[in-house]
Amino acid sequence: MTEAPVPILMYHSIATAPNDATRVLSVAPEAFAEQMALIGELGLTPLGTADLAARWRSDRPLPARPVLITFDDGYEGVHRHALPVLAEHSFPATLFVSTGWIKGAHDTGGGPDTMLDWRQVRELAAAGVEIGGHSHTHPQLDQLDDGPLRHELVRCTRIVADELGGAPVSFAYPYGYSDRRVRRAVRAAGYAQALAVGNAQARRRQGPYALRRLTVRRGTDAEEFERLLVGRSIARVFAKDRVLTQGYALVRGARRVRRKASRSRV
Repeated sequence: MTEAPVPILMYHSIATAPNDATRVLSVAPEAFAEQMALIGELGLTPLGTADLAARWRSDRPLPARPVLITFDDGYEGVHRHALPVLAEHSFPATLFVSTGWIKGAHDTGGGPDTMLDWRQVRELAAAGVEIGGHSHTHPQLDQLDDGPLRHELVRCTRIVADELGGAPVSFAYPYGYSDRRVRRAVRAAGYAQALAVGNAQARRRQGPYALRRLTVRRGTDAEEFERLLVGRSIARVFAKDRVLTQGYALVRGARRVRRKASRSRV
């Protein structure tokens, strides 16, 4: 029997007044609350990232109408605005943190808006939110050489383990960018599964290190959000994104070729 696809929702900032850098990928708190209510009304069953991957890996059945709720980067609004709504519905979720953006001893100062601190991250974890890795400084991992790539992954893993008492097992690629080399490095760093973007529903056949997600942003209205949940007209919703992604893939491929050529001449 064909395994049903699973919508994995990708959120970033939940904020009333985001800055210009994060506005497009932010969601208003009221909209987020309405979206979570709709998940409940439609009878969907939220899962954590590790739970979904473990079920697929061990051939255990999924619950009826599964959905994943994920957040990238580590914005303060996840604690302020999203956590109370998740708790109200008893929904699990996953937060992927860029450890160099979280306020505290490891902060590099690169966070694009108001970010979480480690006390808040611990409170999210205590409330049942799975904490995953998202690199240390949020670079385009597929553009890094092997040494810096490994450093980004290992530093992130170690900081999360030190701060929370356990290493993260799920990873999300910054910007959604990965290739075979990056996926191998993520696995070597101890992660059991990883999420990309792709703006499509996740399917088991994608493999545990390339599961696709659906972007939720400030312009996602209630009708479009429901389409994401039920898998209707997704290609049309993200048609413009796909064209831009394909074009940028060519640019990124050319960059890799030039970088390799430059190294060979040294």
